[in-house]
Amino acid sequence: MSSCSWPGRNLTMQQYHDNEWCVPSHDDAYIFEMLTLEGAQSGLSWSIVLAKREGYQKAFQHFNIEYCSKLTDEELETIKEQYNIIKNRTKINAVRSNALAVINIQKEFGSFSTFLWNYVDDHPVINSWVSEGQMPAQTPLSEQISKDLKKRGFKFVGPVIIYSFMQAIGMVDDHLRTCPYHSTNR
Repeated sequence: MSSCSWPGRNLTMQQYHDNEWCVPSHDDAYIFEMLTLEGAQSGLSWSIVLAKREGYQKAFQHFNIEYCSKLTDEELETIKEQYNIIKNRTKINAVRSNALAVINIQKEFGSFSTFLWNYVDDHPVINSWVSEGQMPAQTPLSEQISKDLKKRGFKFVGPVIIYSFMQAIGMVDDHLRTCPYHSTNR
């Protein structure tokens, strides 16, 4: 059975593909981590972001949403200077604003997970692509979620980022149909 080719020979990318990508998650901290990392990827490659993942985890206390929501401008500047993360100030500041928006959603819906998974009636969208070229960069659903998140004050949540995010948290299974990690092959 052939696997998805996008991880290439990069071991970190392969491990992410095999163990996390398109695996459903309902853990708010993990979901917040993936939202942060997908936003940080904007304009960069996923391999660069994964290489800095540990730095992000240390800088943001394993994506403790409450902690991130209370970071001061000075603390965010210190994080920018002292941790192995992408040094874009706007992306770093988005961690705080997105944490605040997540907390508001948690108050309204009980969890960030519940809010997001309601879009797919709590069942992942399982695609059956035969080539990676068939995979869309965005969908009407990612456009809708992006629009709704922006209204709620989220940053770095365009429809392409949100589609990648949906894959990251398993709302969408985009493994190739022949990949051993596709939902129907596990």
